[in-house]
Amino acid sequence: NDLRGKIMRIKVNEDGSYSIPEGNLFPQNTPGTRPEIYVMGNRNPYRISIDKKTGFLYWGEVGPDANADNPDRGSRGYDEVNQARKAGFFGWPFFVGNNYPYRAYDYTNGTSGDAFDPAKPYNNSPNNTGLEYLPPVSPAFIWYPYAASKEFPQLGTGGRNAMAGPVYHADLYPKETRYPDYYNNKLFIYDWIRGWIKAVTMKPNGDYDNMEAFMPMTNFSSPIDMELGPDGRIYILEYGKGWFSKNPDAAISRIDFVSGNRPPQIKKMTVNKSSGVLPFKIEAKVEAIDPDKDKMNYVWELGEGIKKSTTLPSVEHTFTKAGQYAISVVAIDKNFTSTNSNPLTIFAGNAQPKVNIELNGNQKFYFPGKAIEYHVNVVDEGSAVNKANIYVANNYTKGTDLAGASMGHQVFTESQAGQALMLKSDCQSCHQVSNKSIGPSYKDVSSKYQKDPNAINYLATKIIKGGSGTWGEVAMPAHSAMSEDDAKKIAQWVLSLEDKAVNKATLPIQGSITPNPEADNNIFSIYASYTDQGQAGLKPLTGSATVYLRSNVIYAREITERTRIGLKDSTNTAFLIYPQNSGWFKLNDLDLSGIGQLEIATVSKGGGGTYSMEIRANSETGALLSKNSFTDGEIPDQQNKAIVRLDLPADKKISNLFVLIVSNPENLKPRPLLKTLTFIPE
Repeated sequence: NDLRGKIMRIKVNEDGSYSIPEGNLFPQNTPGTRPEIYVMGNRNPYRISIDKKTGFLYWGEVGPDANADNPDRGSRGYDEVNQARKAGFFGWPFFVGNNYPYRAYDYTNGTSGDAFDPAKPYNNSPNNTGLEYLPPVSPAFIWYPYAASKEFPQLGTGGRNAMAGPVYHADLYPKETRYPDYYNNKLFIYDWIRGWIKAVTMKPNGDYDNMEAFMPMTNFSSPIDMELGPDGRIYILEYGKGWFSKNPDAAISRIDFVSGNRPPQIKKMTVNKSSGVLPFKIEAKVEAIDPDKDKMNYVWELGEGIKKSTTLPSVEHTFTKAGQYAISVVAIDKNFTSTNSNPLTIFAGNAQPKVNIELNGNQKFYFPGKAIEYHVNVVDEGSAVNKANIYVANNYTKGTDLAGASMGHQVFTESQAGQALMLKSDCQSCHQVSNKSIGPSYKDVSSKYQKDPNAINYLATKIIKGGSGTWGEVAMPAHSAMSEDDAKKIAQWVLSLEDKAVNKATLPIQGSITPNPEADNNIFSIYASYTDQGQAGLKPLTGSATVYLRSNVIYAREITERTRIGLKDSTNTAFLIYPQNSGWFKLNDLDLSGIGQLEIATVSKGGGGTYSMEIRANSETGALLSKNSFTDGEIPDQQNKAIVRLDLPADKKISNLFVLIVSNPENLKPRPLLKTLTFIPE
């Protein structure tokens, strides 16, 4: 009984009045309703679009900011692209996404009630002037949260602002300017924050079939509206990267289809060194393809008007004058159609410091209560190292992948890594380097947190989890798919924007640290960085390195390489299921230095079966290293666990272990569950 938050359908008459067409959600004269309503249950409908042939209505729905499900309140936030084939109720504020329900909530005492029923939604709000029992809920057509979408992974992660464009029918437009028939009957959708455009293929009845990226190589600057012209071309209003500002990248852009020759595509350009003392020689390479398989030539921009042409996708150049240079390349096909790369900045006359962290002892694991000895070395070519400027810190982060890329030594030497990660994300939609947008400028953030010794951790957490209140009421979107390491790189770059040095407490460059992490933090890291003094006319450069050590306790969920062994997973924990006869699992990329035993904890089920355990080197038929057996239910401790210990070999160079479990042929059920593996130091 209220027109707010609705999509109305009316017929405008010649005299300026309007009438109500047949088929709206509520027939005229229905008590407690408004007949203008076609769709209700909207939170923030954006960019409605009508299919000119079917009459189906499409729109984007901007959802709430909640980053995670709450068992007491209901679903996390989702943006939606909706399709209405007829009038309907689309759920808000009782449902979101694929009809994920919220729970009734009593604001007088803070208690939660039952989840709402999509078949019979009930609105007993004291503010309700309309019907109490609402029509059944229509689910969303496409839906996605801040995090990666399980149903629609093509949509990416990060901030979100869903919008619906047109459904394309090629036969409605002139042959000279319309798009290929490939796009016939496809729905175009787009996202203002994430910057993509997708073409959605639908089944003949209008059901979702699949989607694909449209012009994925093009960087759209926050597309905020899309219309089809009478020529059959898409016209896009690009808002620009800054909020409420005079954006230089704001534009109305027209997308033309050009048949025949296609321009080259540049995947990436790299340089072998980003900085060095004079004379400074670099080699730049480009990865480019021509869709028509034409031969390409390359024109390299090397700064200060220097150009070189090559027939090969690489160039060498020696800089003899100190300075900061922007390197780029143009790939040109035989028809002189070209594509430019993004520039890379190199620094001639000052070498980036090289930082290395050496560990004494195991290079893969840490053991709570056992000291880790480390030593930080810095080499700064052409300059003396001021050891007082070496920053060293340690941290605990969450991580579970035994064979993941973040295990062992990783060294980050690109001082611009954080900036590059920021540019690839949706951060530019809310923040500018110097000017305030919807969020604060990066320089303001840098200035605010200069004296906070925990600034890097705090800002990284803020980037991942989002939130509001620090700089205003506008919520910062979460980036739950971003790794903590990448978030810290962005935070380090932000903090580097302030001229004065960050006042951070630092560990000694040589010493020992005794880990004592919380239970859920099972990656221990040591980070070191050094910023030199720069050279005449050149800004200082920073080198950094990080080493990661994982916990000596491995949980069942982490063991992904296994055969004839199942996984019983739940929200809080996971277990490996013992085999009916025999099975094995693999532990990769190990360092057995200083480790004497492998301790396997099983949860007893009292089945009484006898099991043999073997450890073999490098394969399931490799050299037998250790063997033991146990009977389920025979030696449970107070937590109903049975501990099986297997000795590890003296040969510490073995990096892959296969653990074989063989059951007694007369094994009884239920079978025990494997919970954890713990490497015990000598």
